[in-house]
Amino acid sequence: MLRDLTDDQARTALPLKWGDVEPGVLPAWVAEMDLRLAEPVEEALVRAVRLGAGYPAHGDGGLGAAFAGFADRHWGWRLPDDACVPTGSVMGGIRLALEALCPPGPVVVPQPCYPPFRDVVAVVGRELVTVDLDPDADVATLDLEGVERAFAAGARTYLLCNPHNPLGRVWTGAELEALAALARRYDVRVVADEIHAPLTLPGATFTPYLTVDETAAVVTSASKSFNMPAVHGAQLVLLDEAERERARALPVPAQNAWSALGIAAGVAAWRDGDAWLAALVERLDDNRRLLADTLAAELPAARMRPLEATYLAWVDLRAYDDDPAATALLHGLRVSPGGDYQPGLPGHVRVNLATSPARLREILQRLVTGLRRSAS
Repeated sequence: MLRDLTDDQARTALPLKWGDVEPGVLPAWVAEMDLRLAEPVEEALVRAVRLGAGYPAHGDGGLGAAFAGFADRHWGWRLPDDACVPTGSVMGGIRLALEALCPPGPVVVPQPCYPPFRDVVAVVGRELVTVDLDPDADVATLDLEGVERAFAAGARTYLLCNPHNPLGRVWTGAELEALAALARRYDVRVVADEIHAPLTLPGATFTPYLTVDETAAVVTSASKSFNMPAVHGAQLVLLDEAERERARALPVPAQNAWSALGIAAGVAAWRDGDAWLAALVERLDDNRRLLADTLAAELPAARMRPLEATYLAWVDLRAYDDDPAATALLHGLRVSPGGDYQPGLPGHVRVNLATSPARLREILQRLVTGLRRSAS
C-alpha cells in the first residue's frame, strides 16, 4: 500500500526536502514524507489534470462532506456537510481567521511552536505573547497558569496546535476543556490548527477542539497526512453559519484562494484514503519504536517524551551537544534545530520519521555517530 521513494525519486519529488541538502546528506528536517502519493489521491489529480482543471466552482466541491465523513468514521464527530470553508493553506486559513474573525488584541502562542505561528501574528500586525514550556518538564502541557496570566493581561486570541508540532502531544479532552473554560472566562477566541489529527498514533485519542468549544475556528487539511503540500488546499471549519457566510464572502486575496486540484485531492484523501492512512500509521508506530529503542541503547542520556502523534519527534540532546543539529549536519544528516521552534533553546532537534525503516536506521546511525564524537 505504501510506496517508498528511492533517493533519486525523492530528489525529484521532494525538491525542498531533498534538494536543499548537499549530495550525500540525508534529510530528516522539513515535514514531508519519503512516500509516493496515496493511490486515490494520485488518481484524482491525474483525472483532474486530464480533464483540464480550471478555476474551482463556487462552493466547496464536496470537500466539506468528504471531511465530515472522515471525522465521523475516525473520531465519532458529527459535522454538518457545509461546515468547511475552503482556503489555500492552513497558515492562510489561520491568517484569515486572525484578520476577519478574531477580536483585536494580543495573540498567545505556546512555545515551542511551528515557526510560522509566530510569523503570522506579525504579518497581521498583532502583538505576540509567548508561553514557553519548561524543557525539563516531564510532561508537555498547555501550561494553563501561564495562559491565564496572558489572558488576564489582555490577550484575546490563542493559537492551538492539536495535536502539537513539534512536541508530538495529543492534548486530552480534559486539557482542552480546561483551555475552553479559560477562553470563555476571558472572552478569548481559540484558533486551532488540526492538520496533524489524522496522524494520531496507537495509544492516544484525538479530541477535536470544536467538540469542547463551538466558538473556535479550526483549520485543517489533508495535505500533511497524505503528503501533498503541492496541491494548495485546506479548510476552515466553523460551526456558526453566519460566520461561515462571512468567511465565504471575503474577497479572494483575503481567502488565500484555493485550487481545483486542492479540492480534488482533498476530497479523494478524506473519502477514499483510509486504507493508505492506516498503513502509514502502522509504519509510523514502528518507526517511533525504532527511534525510542535506538536512543535508549545508543544515547541513553537523550530525553524524548512519548510521541503520540505526527511523524516529527522532539528530542532533547543537551546531555551531548548544545547544537546537535549542526553536529549532525557535519556527519551527513540534516535535522531541524530546536531553536527554530523556541528561540534560544539549546540542545533540541526535531527529527522526521516519515521514511523507510532502512533509511531511518541510517538517519539514526548518523545522529548517534555525530553526537558520540561530539561528546568524546
